[in-house]
Amino acid sequence: MHAETRSNAPQGKPGAVVPIRVEQLTKRYGARLGVERVSFEVREGSLFGFLGPNGAGKSTTIRVLMGLLRPSGGRARVLGRDCGRESHRINEELGYLPGDLRLYPWLTLRQALRMFGRVRRRDLTAEGDRLAGAFDLESNVPAHAMSRGMRQKLGIILALAHRPRLLILDEPTTGLDPLMQRALYTQLRAFAAEGGTVFFSSHTLSEVEALCDRVVILRDGRVAADEALESLRARARRAVTVRWNTSADCGERPVPRFLRLQDRRGRDWHASLVGPTTELIAWAAGQPIEDLSVEPPDLAALFEGYYVEAGAGA
Repeated sequence: MHAETRSNAPQGKPGAVVPIRVEQLTKRYGARLGVERVSFEVREGSLFGFLGPNGAGKSTTIRVLMGLLRPSGGRARVLGRDCGRESHRINEELGYLPGDLRLYPWLTLRQALRMFGRVRRRDLTAEGDRLAGAFDLESNVPAHAMSRGMRQKLGIILALAHRPRLLILDEPTTGLDPLMQRALYTQLRAFAAEGGTVFFSSHTLSEVEALCDRVVILRDGRVAADEALESLRARARRAVTVRWNTSADCGERPVPRFLRLQDRRGRDWHASLVGPTTELIAWAAGQPIEDLSVEPPDLAALFEGYYVEAGAGA
């Protein structure tokens, strides 16, 4: 059975509306595959990471969720509504930042808040001003005079200002410096803590790891993993370096079953830990070892393994 045939996401409260439910979603562009049999759920109040390399199918999935593309097969529902038939109703409770944000050259934050406020039939000034302060964005600078990062901040503010139930963000940190990335994470955590749901698409592992509590990994248009981040961390291996007292020790000693040796170099073993840390420590105590280092779980290697495995099965 392919990983994409069902979702392992936890279920919400009985009767609660699932913010995003995707079932066997397939989208083809003629002979070219966008996504195939993609299934997952996003539970209410979560910070959900949608991860994959460029071209994996993330933006295709998001465009289906937004009602901008019609699927070739399967279905997708957002806030309990069909994405194709009821996108106008979904958009009332949705905040969206596209991956290819485009703005009128003359548009300022102040004008954008007035314009979006009229469309949404509410005053966005107070919340827009608060967010402008959080992201350090001036309200009267036109888009043509903004840097790429400033335009991205404007898009983020417009996605958040009406206090939606659900945020769909496609590569939201593009153009943001590290300080503004942290400001974004702070706002998104506060949004989720108040019951909002964040769907955060990225090709960068580090930002998903820093923010999200659950992740779906796409590779070649298919789901390679659908798990809680803590579950992934529990299975990620630790990198181990053993420095022996002599080169002879390094070359002659048998490798214990809980280490997967990757390299012998000089007096050093470079390995990954495939057993409990307690076994490693007990073994090391009886060996002629000068030094031992154990690094935190290597999520990057685990994610890379998903990409390779999924690519090999595509």
